[in-house]
Amino acid sequence: MTDSPALLRIAVPNKGSLSETAAEMLAEAGYTGRRDAKELHVVDARNGVEFFYLRPRDIATYVGSGALDVGITGRDLLIDSGSVASETAELEFARSTFRFAGPAERFSELSDLEGVRVATSYAGLVGKFLADAGVNATLVPLDGAVESAVRLGVADAIADVVETGTTLRKAGLSIFGPVILESSAVLVSSPTEQPGTATLVRRLQGVLVARRYVLLDYDVPVSLVEEATRLAPGFESPTISPLHDPEWVAVRVMIPRSDMNQVMDDLYAIGARAILVTAIAAARL
Repeated sequence: MTDSPALLRIAVPNKGSLSETAAEMLAEAGYTGRRDAKELHVVDARNGVEFFYLRPRDIATYVGSGALDVGITGRDLLIDSGSVASETAELEFARSTFRFAGPAERFSELSDLEGVRVATSYAGLVGKFLADAGVNATLVPLDGAVESAVRLGVADAIADVVETGTTLRKAGLSIFGPVILESSAVLVSSPTEQPGTATLVRRLQGVLVARRYVLLDYDVPVSLVEEATRLAPGFESPTISPLHDPEWVAVRVMIPRSDMNQVMDDLYAIGARAILVTAIAAARL
């Protein structure tokens, strides 16, 4: 009797902005996750994995320690944790930008932070950035709402996620200095790669491809094939099939979803007809 292969242990955000999209990606990749938001552990034996639902901020620590094999978290949280877990794949959601902000009359460049207090919810991330830049500042760790820190006198400047900058302006703050980090959701792995990790990565990358691309089918006269394939060259090369009418062929090609309508218009303009678009459910490239 042989032992069953070990399950790949995957950490998934249990709540917050990362949670819902991470669960959707895993479902699209063919995995069976939790049905009840209160569940903290789910085994998907058919796919050889088990899911552990954890606070996003803790995931990199669990994975880096080897307690879990891989996990989905933010690049910002990975760096902030100081974990030895490594980024394996970018997952293209939960994008955010970290910047410094402070009173415009006092701060205009990074060196202005020398010797002052900087409030942040990401002390590890910001501390590393400042240290790498050779700037010596005192960090004031806060758990959210850091834009109030200057007005309340606990800090001179802040470092936080910036979207439109509206909240900062309302607090009397202006963005200055370089971008600290462009973050997004990422898959992180433990120092020792485990069997099943490569399959997980391929599946998640397949989901990303399916979201970015569509299949385009159209009929076109043989004399226009070269012009049509210049307009839509495809991911590698178009598939061209003969039709009953020897003067026409059918073409299938994969194109970026964002270009879909423009490409359809361009093909129609040169004489292509029966132009159809089909969504891609999954892919392996």
